[in-house]
Amino acid sequence: MNQKPIARLSTLLFALILPLSVLAEGENAAVSPVDPGRPLLPTPPDRPKPSRTQVQAMIPEVARRHGVEEALVHAVVAAESDYDAHAVSQAGAVGLMQLMPPTAADYGVTSLDDLFDPKINLNTGTRHLKRLLRKYNDDYGRVIMAYNAGEGVVDRTNSQVTYLETLNYTEAVIRHYRRNGGTAPTQAALEQVQALRGVRNAGQARRLLKKYLDPSLLSLKVQPTLDVRYLNPALHDSAPESRPMFELDKTIIR
Repeated sequence: MNQKPIARLSTLLFALILPLSVLAEGENAAVSPVDPGRPLLPTPPDRPKPSRTQVQAMIPEVARRHGVEEALVHAVVAAESDYDAHAVSQAGAVGLMQLMPPTAADYGVTSLDDLFDPKINLNTGTRHLKRLLRKYNDDYGRVIMAYNAGEGVVDRTNSQVTYLETLNYTEAVIRHYRRNGGTAPTQAALEQVQALRGVRNAGQARRLLKKYLDPSLLSLKVQPTLDVRYLNPALHDSAPESRPMFELDKTIIR
């Protein structure tokens, strides 16, 4: 059989198929440049954003309008966005006070473009702070935790929020609040944060033990050293010559 026609036919088919495959790859790259499972984040507007000084000058009037301590508004803005009106978090929170769109919608703000407006963002965030202050009777610790973690989490845990982000955030806001001249009691909130860090660390330790500790290592046994009558703690005399109620059986320790 003559191999030349077959070779020429193979070359022709390859020449036809290759451009199609390259085109298909190009089309695929064009339609899927991002992870389809990840929601798109809000995009800051294409306009100049106010400076830190300009934002700071807006806060006194907004705080006064809603009856919220100016130092608290400053503290939240500093901790949330560092006075960046175009800030966007990985969770989709927007603007100076890092408002989530559903939270802003509760106050009638449904436009993302409006949330990037510094005055609207400050006004909406301060209204939210005011509502939290009323709900939690001006307990700044609970208010700050609820602003970060959400009211549902604070209520469900009876204010025992152990999220690391929330604990760090609460400390940061209180630090900024004090630096800005805030005078409301916050020491109890800081002490609670430290206590909750201990709870969190203990919980992590238990989870690590459960995950990594080999149960076979816990093969310790105890054996009574006294007769049955003296196993009752109420009947066990305490004296220098008394023996412990139980002791480890060292022969089986591995």
